[in-house]
Amino acid sequence: MTAFLNTSVRGTTGVITLDRPKALNSLNDEMIHGIYTTLKAWEHDDAVTQVVVHSSGKHFCSGGDVKLAREGVLAGKGEEVSAFFAEEYEMNNYIANYPKPYIALVSGVNMGGGMGISALGSHMVVQEDAFASMPEMNIGYVTDVGQSWKLQNLPGKPSLALGKFLGLTGYRLNADEMLALGLASHKVATLEGLLDRIVEEGIGVLDEVALPAGENNLEQWYEQIEEVFVGSWADIQARLDGAGEFGEEVKELTAQASPSALVAATELFEANAALDLAGSLDNERVLGELMRHEPDFAEGVRAVLVDKDQKPRFAPQPGPEKYRAVLR
Repeated sequence: MTAFLNTSVRGTTGVITLDRPKALNSLNDEMIHGIYTTLKAWEHDDAVTQVVVHSSGKHFCSGGDVKLAREGVLAGKGEEVSAFFAEEYEMNNYIANYPKPYIALVSGVNMGGGMGISALGSHMVVQEDAFASMPEMNIGYVTDVGQSWKLQNLPGKPSLALGKFLGLTGYRLNADEMLALGLASHKVATLEGLLDRIVEEGIGVLDEVALPAGENNLEQWYEQIEEVFVGSWADIQARLDGAGEFGEEVKELTAQASPSALVAATELFEANAALDLAGSLDNERVLGELMRHEPDFAEGVRAVLVDKDQKPRFAPQPGPEKYRAVLR
């Protein structure tokens, strides 16, 4: 398929294996295109009754290849970068509406683009060590791959305020929190041998091996999240000083974030509260186009992923008007 993606059919199970371990399976254009075209072929293949996507290594996926996107923007290849994101978001919506069981087996890191190919499917099975996060604020980008919609429409706790909290802070959800929120469908002790059992026994095996939910640490903050994460980012900021320990936690989580990204992402969550997933993905596409051509994107990716000095020089916090203008 590609150097970093393997596909096969085992019995009646289509298997997609992410195989780019040195880059924590970050998704490049070939991987996105490969996943998408394979899924479309299997949709119309009666011999394939279910799909499993997993990783060849200990981590599921660290996100999209934003280093490559940054290089493209700086090289004046913005149209090619836009085409990459457009296909990724189209694929995300396709996964959410896939007519066959779509099972993501997740261990270790699951961030950014990895959430788009796992959290939108019919089943997301998480190993006890897994964590999920949307850390786009630190690279001057916005919550994308459908998560600006998904995180505010979680089956266990649908909430615009919670969606904003998770997207703006990049909070790392552990396996129990994912299960409690309905982001994950099952939690298991280990993924070892699980693919083989799904192939041999079918999807029902997931209920047999599933572990009960443990403590949901995030629950202690639910009330304050609903009180604080209302309105624009400036509105949220104004409430943090009076929010005690929770306010300090939010300040710490957003200390390395791009002010522009925080403002823009808040507007994105607000706009998408009235839209379905397809409309939300389109908002992500349009706003993402704007964000990639602002200096904070190149600078954020440089500081976090290129030079890795963790010392970004971000622009001052703007008002929300230019972001609101491109959203529907």
